[in-house]
Amino acid sequence: MSCCCSSGVGAAAERQFSEKRAAKDLAQYRTKGPGATARLLLAGIPKAGQPQGRLLDIGSGVGALTFELLERGLTEAVGVDLSSAYVAAASAEAARRGRTDAVRFVHGDFVGIASQFLAADIVTLDRVVCCYPAYERLLDESARHAARCVALSYPRDVWYVRTWVGVQNVARQLCRNPFRTFVHSTSAMEHVIRRAGLELVSRGCTRTWCADVYRHV
Repeated sequence: MSCCCSSGVGAAAERQFSEKRAAKDLAQYRTKGPGATARLLLAGIPKAGQPQGRLLDIGSGVGALTFELLERGLTEAVGVDLSSAYVAAASAEAARRGRTDAVRFVHGDFVGIASQFLAADIVTLDRVVCCYPAYERLLDESARHAARCVALSYPRDVWYVRTWVGVQNVARQLCRNPFRTFVHSTSAMEHVIRRAGLELVSRGCTRTWCADVYRHV
């Protein structure tokens, strides 16, 4: 299991999500399409209404979910990622697809620069929450920027996922890698989103991941 965002520390994100990994992820997307959690989100988002308007993709990675949603009816998008390598890869893919007029990718930590972005019809966070220890502020800002719906994927809060994440974090510590991943309480995250006035309309799961879609009541 891997996580496709950054922690709050820029240096840790740059190390974890390097040019080599970005190239590998982009090649995999080109040959195999979006990953499992992105597919779950793509299946769930229409349950909040026909995809249209503006997208804000937080932790956009190589842009897989962004490009797929543009193909499904969204007209413009902004992707934000703390890894400069992923932003470069996504920007190059946008140029290859002829999508530079519809999408831009921004390098930065969304929590720190959220005020720079307009509200969007759809806000997505695919494998992002697991990379933030302080998930509450991230979800608050995401919900505040969502005009219609928020879609996110995250590790399931079950013992075997917590154990595997713990093993990964110990291995990183032994390698002096400061990056960490987190398994947050599903009910606690749901509480943060619901208090912003959104309701759950879709939840899909694999053995290790969940993908939820919320819309404004």
